Amino acid sequence: MPNSVTGGQVNPPTLDAVGLVDQSLGNAGTSNSALVLEVGDMDPWALPQLKDTGQSWKELSVAGRVRRVLLGVLKACGLLGSLHLFICSLDILSSAFQLLGSKVAGDIFKDNMVLSNPVAGLVIGVLVTVLVQSSSTSSSIVVSMVASNLLTVRASVPIIMGVNVGTSITSTLVSMAQSGDRGEFRRAFGGSAVHGIFNWLTVLLLLPLESAMGTLEKLSALALAAARLQPGGAAPDILKVLTQPLTHLIVQLDADVIANSATGNATNSSLIKRWCGTRKEPAPGNSSHCGAATSGPCPESNGSATTEQLPCHHLFVGTALTDLAVGFILLAGSLLVLCACLVLVVKLLDSVLRGRIAQAVRTVINADFPFPFGWLSGYLAILVGAGLTFVLQSSSVFTAAIVPLMGVGVISLERAYPLFLGSNIGTTTTALLAALASPSNMLSSALQVALIHFFFNLAGILLWYTVPLLRLPIPLARRFGDLTARYRWVAVAYLLLSFLLLPLATFGLSLAGDTVLAAVGGPLVALVLLVVLINVLQRRRPVWLPRPLRSWAWLPPWLRSLEPWDRLVSRCCPCRACSPPPAATKEAHCYENPEILASQQL
Repeated sequence: MPNSVTGGQVNPPTLDAVGLVDQSLGNAGTSNSALVLEVGDMDPWALPQLKDTGQSWKELSVAGRVRRVLLGVLKACGLLGSLHLFICSLDILSSAFQLLGSKVAGDIFKDNMVLSNPVAGLVIGVLVTVLVQSSSTSSSIVVSMVASNLLTVRASVPIIMGVNVGTSITSTLVSMAQSGDRGEFRRAFGGSAVHGIFNWLTVLLLLPLESAMGTLEKLSALALAAARLQPGGAAPDILKVLTQPLTHLIVQLDADVIANSATGNATNSSLIKRWCGTRKEPAPGNSSHCGAATSGPCPESNGSATTEQLPCHHLFVGTALTDLAVGFILLAGSLLVLCACLVLVVKLLDSVLRGRIAQAVRTVINADFPFPFGWLSGYLAILVGAGLTFVLQSSSVFTAAIVPLMGVGVISLERAYPLFLGSNIGTTTTALLAALASPSNMLSSALQVALIHFFFNLAGILLWYTVPLLRLPIPLARRFGDLTARYRWVAVAYLLLSFLLLPLATFGLSLAGDTVLAAVGGPLVALVLLVVLINVLQRRRPVWLPRPLRSWAWLPPWLRSLEPWDRLVSRCCPCRACSPPPAATKEAHCYENPEILASQQL
């Protein structure tokens, strides 16, 4: 008969139990026999120590050395090619979401009654960024509306916060590619979660403060008045140089239509660009001409001249399909290529970063300055993250590259956290340079919105990084990573709830009015905060609680444990990734999660 475990100390597993854990959990992504995992302790977050048990370089023959070098070159080329296709697929994915949801996004932004509510503005920023898969596009919509006096700067602040939260969905999606290995998935999903947790914690503190005092709005106005910036050149476009030769052969979009839909000048024209420039032929006898395609007007010529529009060259230039149909085609194709590239990148990283190479890379990335300057290492990582994001001009690409490295054990969670924070700063500096290239009538509004975005992320770093005791996203991400490693379907539930269902529900309530939103959302938020407070007191000060609240044993199992839900999901999805571990390994598996041992029946 199974016994119900109600609490107490958990005996450490024996070596046999450790062997059972290794056998049951497996290492699906590290099947190479040349890699051996050294089990030094039972910390699931410890970076794996990989030994290269293959032949050393001195033991190889000449043919073996040539073979190893050629294989290494092929792997490096495959890794670079996979990364290039991955970046291109992200660009196509963004175009697909713009075709599917750009006009909907414009309709959402035009509803000023909804935008007057800060909570509604926050979830609208999240939803629109998820729809168009581009924080730059979402920010440009906000800038256009502020410049056109359709939206006040104060109303734009919650939307900018939501845009910042919505960008973390990309790294979360990338982490799902490593769900085949429980240990890699724990580190990868925990790393992606630390980015989202940081953004949400910053929003929870700054949104009420901004609603009450308008701090970011006033601070950005003061900085704008003190700087007296003048219009400058356009921001560098390094990443586009690498992706456009391929992506422009697939599809090209007219980005101005999105901004027009937000400012009330929307038309029924397609987002798919058909004409990519004009060419003016001079009148006979006149030598002036525009021999190359230009997007602007040609110089005036004497006499009559003819103007010819030049068609674009991509797959959908003359298609009869609607934007919705093209969007679904691009969405399916880009997701397929994206998943294939992610799996290939993870496998190649796992194969290339082995033995001494892995140890050297890990040592360099996770190195700290010598005492007493060790605290500077994290701030250097913030600068590195900001610089690389500025060079790439995409926080999504940078964070998506960090997550697989965390999964294979090259970057620790403590070092990835400041890199993510630097990425948040880097994307705002790019927006600042882009704002300087705005027309003179939009310069002030564009700069203020970009400064609000910058100060929001800077305030988050001051809150959740400068004081080591307040780096709460790291322990929260660890607990979340442990939970998703045990119940991998929780990762899918987190994606749906955080970026789709809860924002949609909040947006629907906001349409009914502020009173309805407060009446429904207020008690739910209070209940969540109360449960969190009781959980903290149960761990730290149980004597402060009434005896019935010192444990959740009086609740039905489906309210205090995920085990009943896991059994339900396992029936619907009887695959290895969703099903619980065999009965023989449950004890050792619960050793990693003592709370599970205390709340479920073994």
